[in-house]
Amino acid sequence: MKSALLLLATAALSAQVFRGSADTVLLNVTVTDGDGKFVGGLAQSDFQVFEDGVLQPMSHFTREPQPIALSILLDTSTSMEKRLGIAQDAAVGFVNRLGPKDVAQVMGFATRALTLQDFSSDKGALEHAIRMTHAGGSTALYNAVYTALNDLRRIVAKTPDEIRRQAIVVLSDGEDTSSLIDYDQVSDAAKRSEVSIYTIGLRSKEDTPRSGFNAAEFVLRTLAQDTGGRVYHVRSEEHTSELQSRFGISYAVFCLKKK
Repeated sequence: MKSALLLLATAALSAQVFRGSADTVLLNVTVTDGDGKFVGGLAQSDFQVFEDGVLQPMSHFTREPQPIALSILLDTSTSMEKRLGIAQDAAVGFVNRLGPKDVAQVMGFATRALTLQDFSSDKGALEHAIRMTHAGGSTALYNAVYTALNDLRRIVAKTPDEIRRQAIVVLSDGEDTSSLIDYDQVSDAAKRSEVSIYTIGLRSKEDTPRSGFNAAEFVLRTLAQDTGGRVYHVRSEEHTSELQSRFGISYAVFCLKKK
């Protein structure tokens, strides 16, 4: 069924909401068929917008890809020491895929969440910020995500021509141990945001509990699912090139039209 909730529609972008003014809601959507394959070439007539069961008019429609505002969150806690190089390579891979109108920020988080590079299109500066990270400290994952959500709120479109898709990529191996806010707070903020969160869990076999509840995997999974993103769990012993190919899949979810 070719229908979806949107005002700004695109057939190859993740579901997000962008608020341009008090009376305009701009949406990006992904359309897939029953086999999970992307459906392209759709027109405005293929979509309908309902609010509380009432059909709403569409004021704008485009299939053109929009620029991206991407926040890369890199776990630099002590437990990441053996796999930080892999995470850095992956983060640089995201930077290298940025288009000329895209911007990204780099944030490292251990005991505290620190912005290492504010939003920029300078790939050299972004890579430098990633490569300068080193492991040490506990894990303030919630603080990092909450801060990134607030930072992305500063990038607000005043007109349809200024719209940026917003996303967070989290590369981490474990659960939060030192944040000042709790999971419920960051989860609520994420659900209310205009941001899709993509989480990549970097874990080794010995990190996986033999039985019982895995808090780290639950957090990474729900943050992604609740915001229209995706979650990937990758073993740290895998070759970097294979890891990069998996990251490429997740990036294509919200940047497919850039091919």
